[in-house]
Amino acid sequence: MKRLSIAFTLLISAITVTFAQQPSAPASSTAPAMRLTTTAFPDGGIIPIKFSQAAPGAAPGGGTSPALSWTNVPAGTQSFVLHMHDVDVSRNKSTDDNLHWLVWNIPPTLTSLPEGVPAGAQLADGSYQMNVFTPAYRGPGAAASGPLHHYVFEIYALDTKLDVKPSSEGSATRVNVLKAIEGHVLGKAAYVGLFKRPQ
Repeated sequence: MKRLSIAFTLLISAITVTFAQQPSAPASSTAPAMRLTTTAFPDGGIIPIKFSQAAPGAAPGGGTSPALSWTNVPAGTQSFVLHMHDVDVSRNKSTDDNLHWLVWNIPPTLTSLPEGVPAGAQLADGSYQMNVFTPAYRGPGAAASGPLHHYVFEIYALDTKLDVKPSSEGSATRVNVLKAIEGHVLGKAAYVGLFKRPQ
Protein backbone atom coordinates (compact mmCIF):
# COMPACT_ATOMS: atom_id res chain seq x y z
CA MET A 1 0.00 0.00 0.00
CA LYS A 2 2.92 2.27 0.84
CA ARG A 3 4.47 1.58 -2.60
CA LEU A 4 1.17 2.49 -4.31
CA SER A 5 0.97 5.74 -2.37
CA ILE A 6 4.54 6.67 -3.34
CA ALA A 7 3.84 5.86 -7.03
CA PHE A 8 0.68 7.99 -6.98
CA THR A 9 2.56 10.89 -5.40
CA LEU A 10 5.28 10.69 -8.08
CA LEU A 11 2.64 10.63 -10.85
CA ILE A 12 0.91 13.75 -9.52
CA SER A 13 4.28 15.51 -9.22
CA ALA A 14 5.15 14.66 -12.85
CA ILE A 15 1.78 15.98 -14.10
CA THR A 16 2.23 19.19 -12.09
CA VAL A 17 5.71 19.76 -13.54
CA THR A 18 4.44 19.06 -17.09
CA PHE A 19 1.65 21.66 -16.82
CA ALA A 20 3.99 24.15 -15.19
CA GLN A 21 6.32 23.88 -18.18
CA GLN A 22 3.58 24.57 -20.74
CA PRO A 23 3.79 28.09 -22.23
CA SER A 24 0.97 30.30 -21.09
CA ALA A 25 -1.58 31.34 -23.73
CA PRO A 26 -1.02 34.84 -25.10
CA ALA A 27 -3.26 37.49 -23.65
CA SER A 28 -6.19 38.19 -25.93
CA SER A 29 -5.98 41.55 -27.65
CA THR A 30 -8.76 43.95 -26.81
CA ALA A 31 -8.07 46.09 -29.89
CA PRO A 32 -10.82 45.72 -32.52
CA ALA A 33 -9.85 44.26 -35.89
CA MET A 34 -9.36 46.57 -38.86
CA ARG A 35 -12.37 47.06 -41.12
CA LEU A 36 -12.46 48.01 -44.81
CA THR A 37 -15.71 49.38 -46.21
CA THR A 38 -17.25 51.10 -49.20
CA THR A 39 -20.66 52.62 -49.84
CA ALA A 40 -20.40 51.61 -53.52
CA PHE A 41 -21.64 48.02 -52.99
CA PRO A 42 -22.23 45.62 -50.08
CA ASP A 43 -19.53 43.22 -48.95
CA GLY A 44 -20.01 40.11 -51.08
CA GLY A 45 -22.37 41.99 -53.41
CA ILE A 46 -22.35 42.95 -57.09
CA ILE A 47 -19.95 45.71 -58.15
CA PRO A 48 -21.88 48.36 -60.15
CA ILE A 49 -21.00 48.90 -63.82
CA LYS A 50 -19.71 52.39 -62.97
CA PHE A 51 -16.67 50.89 -61.27
CA SER A 52 -15.92 48.37 -64.05
CA GLN A 53 -14.24 48.24 -67.43
CA ALA A 54 -17.72 47.98 -68.93
CA ALA A 55 -18.72 51.49 -67.81
CA PRO A 56 -19.84 53.78 -70.67
CA GLY A 57 -16.89 55.88 -71.79
CA ALA A 58 -14.37 53.95 -69.71
CA ALA A 59 -10.93 53.65 -71.24
CA PRO A 60 -9.87 50.08 -72.09
CA GLY A 61 -8.89 48.40 -68.85
CA GLY A 62 -10.17 51.41 -66.94
CA GLY A 63 -13.20 52.35 -64.90
CA THR A 64 -13.76 54.52 -61.84
CA SER A 65 -12.31 53.40 -58.52
CA PRO A 66 -14.81 53.18 -55.65
CA ALA A 67 -14.42 55.25 -52.51
CA LEU A 68 -12.88 53.10 -49.76
CA SER A 69 -12.41 53.70 -46.05
CA TRP A 70 -10.86 51.77 -43.20
CA THR A 71 -11.16 51.93 -39.43
CA ASN A 72 -9.52 50.50 -36.29
CA VAL A 73 -6.02 51.34 -37.47
CA PRO A 74 -3.37 49.64 -35.29
CA ALA A 75 -1.06 51.79 -33.18
CA GLY A 76 2.33 52.32 -34.78
CA THR A 77 1.08 52.25 -38.37
CA GLN A 78 3.53 53.98 -40.72
CA SER A 79 1.84 53.31 -44.08
CA PHE A 80 -0.92 51.34 -45.80
CA VAL A 81 -1.02 49.06 -48.84
CA LEU A 82 -4.22 48.50 -50.84
CA HIS A 83 -4.36 45.36 -52.99
CA MET A 84 -7.26 44.56 -55.34
CA HIS A 85 -7.18 41.32 -57.30
CA ASP A 86 -9.42 38.88 -59.18
CA VAL A 87 -8.89 35.57 -57.41
CA ASP A 88 -10.70 33.62 -60.15
CA VAL A 89 -8.10 34.27 -62.86
CA SER A 90 -4.62 32.80 -63.10
CA ARG A 91 -2.11 34.48 -65.37
CA ASN A 92 0.70 33.02 -67.43
CA LYS A 93 -0.36 29.45 -66.55
CA SER A 94 0.72 30.03 -62.95
CA THR A 95 -0.85 30.58 -59.56
CA ASP A 96 -0.50 34.34 -60.03
CA ASP A 97 -4.01 35.80 -59.97
CA ASN A 98 -5.11 38.96 -61.79
CA LEU A 99 -3.89 42.24 -60.27
CA HIS A 100 -6.36 45.11 -60.67
CA TRP A 101 -5.01 47.74 -58.32
CA LEU A 102 -2.07 48.09 -55.98
CA VAL A 103 -1.51 51.29 -53.98
CA TRP A 104 1.36 51.44 -51.51
CA ASN A 105 2.96 53.95 -49.16
CA ILE A 106 -0.45 55.44 -48.42
CA PRO A 107 0.28 57.89 -45.57
CA PRO A 108 -0.64 56.72 -42.06
CA THR A 109 -2.75 59.85 -41.55
CA LEU A 110 -5.23 58.71 -44.22
CA THR A 111 -8.13 56.37 -43.53
CA SER A 112 -9.81 56.55 -46.93
CA LEU A 113 -9.37 56.88 -50.68
CA PRO A 114 -11.87 58.98 -52.64
CA GLU A 115 -13.91 57.76 -55.57
CA GLY A 116 -12.15 58.18 -58.90
CA VAL A 117 -8.47 58.15 -57.94
CA PRO A 118 -6.65 59.63 -60.97
CA ALA A 119 -4.19 57.62 -63.05
CA GLY A 120 -0.47 58.16 -62.56
CA ALA A 121 2.40 56.26 -60.99
CA GLN A 122 2.64 58.60 -58.00
CA LEU A 123 -0.36 60.23 -56.36
CA ALA A 124 -0.50 63.67 -54.73
CA ASP A 125 -0.16 62.13 -51.24
CA GLY A 126 3.14 60.47 -52.24
CA SER A 127 1.80 56.94 -52.60
CA TYR A 128 2.37 54.80 -55.70
CA GLN A 129 -0.12 52.78 -57.75
CA MET A 130 -0.09 50.07 -60.41
CA ASN A 131 -2.32 47.50 -62.02
CA VAL A 132 -1.03 44.62 -64.09
CA PHE A 133 -0.57 46.90 -67.13
CA THR A 134 -0.61 50.59 -66.19
CA PRO A 135 -0.28 52.94 -63.19
CA ALA A 136 -4.00 53.25 -62.49
CA TYR A 137 -7.10 51.52 -61.17
CA ARG A 138 -8.31 48.74 -63.46
CA GLY A 139 -11.94 47.88 -62.88
CA PRO A 140 -13.40 44.37 -62.98
CA GLY A 141 -14.06 42.98 -66.44
CA ALA A 142 -14.95 39.30 -66.23
CA ALA A 143 -16.62 37.99 -69.40
CA ALA A 144 -20.41 37.91 -69.60
CA SER A 145 -20.31 34.31 -70.80
CA GLY A 146 -18.71 33.00 -67.62
CA PRO A 147 -19.44 33.00 -63.90
CA LEU A 148 -19.24 35.94 -61.53
CA HIS A 149 -15.67 36.65 -60.47
CA HIS A 150 -14.57 37.49 -56.94
CA TYR A 151 -12.69 40.79 -56.66
CA VAL A 152 -10.97 41.09 -53.30
CA PHE A 153 -9.93 44.47 -51.89
CA GLU A 154 -7.35 44.15 -49.09
CA ILE A 155 -5.88 46.85 -46.87
CA TYR A 156 -2.66 46.26 -44.91
CA ALA A 157 -1.43 48.46 -42.07
CA LEU A 158 2.37 48.39 -41.91
CA ASP A 159 4.94 49.41 -39.32
CA THR A 160 7.16 50.81 -42.09
CA LYS A 161 7.16 52.72 -45.36
CA LEU A 162 8.20 50.61 -48.34
CA ASP A 163 11.29 51.28 -50.44
CA VAL A 164 9.65 49.98 -53.63
CA LYS A 165 9.20 51.95 -56.84
CA PRO A 166 6.82 51.04 -59.70
CA SER A 167 8.32 48.95 -62.47
CA SER A 168 7.13 48.61 -66.05
CA GLU A 169 5.37 45.33 -65.23
CA GLY A 170 2.63 45.32 -62.62
CA SER A 171 2.95 41.70 -61.58
CA ALA A 172 6.67 42.16 -60.88
CA THR A 173 5.88 45.26 -58.82
CA ARG A 174 3.31 43.32 -56.82
CA VAL A 175 5.84 40.59 -56.07
CA ASN A 176 8.24 43.23 -54.75
CA VAL A 177 5.59 44.94 -52.63
CA LEU A 178 4.18 41.75 -51.13
CA LYS A 179 7.68 40.53 -50.35
CA ALA A 180 8.57 43.88 -48.74
CA ILE A 181 5.57 43.81 -46.38
CA GLU A 182 6.56 40.46 -44.88
CA GLY A 183 7.16 40.87 -41.16
CA HIS A 184 5.70 44.40 -41.16
CA VAL A 185 1.92 43.81 -41.16
CA LEU A 186 0.21 45.21 -38.05
CA GLY A 187 -3.32 44.65 -39.30
CA LYS A 188 -5.33 43.64 -42.34
CA ALA A 189 -8.92 43.82 -43.59
CA ALA A 190 -10.67 42.63 -46.76
CA TYR A 191 -13.83 43.40 -48.73
CA VAL A 192 -15.22 41.36 -51.65
CA GLY A 193 -17.21 42.35 -54.72
CA LEU A 194 -18.64 40.18 -57.50
CA PHE A 195 -18.76 41.07 -61.19
CA LYS A 196 -19.19 39.88 -64.73
CA ARG A 197 -19.99 41.98 -67.80
CA PRO A 198 -23.66 42.40 -68.69
CA GLN A 199 -25.00 40.28 -71.57
